[in-house]
Amino acid sequence: MQSLSTVWLYPLILAAGALQAWGPPMNGALRNALVNPWLASLVSFVPIVILLGIILFFLPRPMPTVQTVLATPWWAPWGGVVGAFAVVAGLLFVDRIGAGPFAGLTITANILMSLVIDQYGLFGMPVHHLNSGRMLGGLLMVIGIVLVTRF
Repeated sequence: MQSLSTVWLYPLILAAGALQAWGPPMNGALRNALVNPWLASLVSFVPIVILLGIILFFLPRPMPTVQTVLATPWWAPWGGVVGAFAVVAGLLFVDRIGAGPFAGLTITANILMSLVIDQYGLFGMPVHHLNSGRMLGGLLMVIGIVLVTRF
């Protein structure tokens, strides 16, 4: 059970998830318009770089110290590359299989990998052991995506 202090996060997370479904079709349309998938990928990142630059300008605190930058795990900055891979996959494939199957496949893969990350505490995450409820949830995700992609 989550505390009341974190309950307000759930609507924001649900909104983020709903908006995430917009990205692949939007990026697919950008690829169709620009023809070159690599140019489309680059163009899709320009607005977010500008937006984050503006936010950082107005909200510059806190800033890291040299020590915290040097203590950053080597793999941490690669999260952006992982995200870019998802963006490129969306703009290359969403119009071939549809928004529903694309989202279902990526979300199911995300859930299954998240269970592994939680089980072993990868990337500095706290350990949340796999149990029968989590395994059943993963299985239901797989069953759900089979239904979404087949029908």
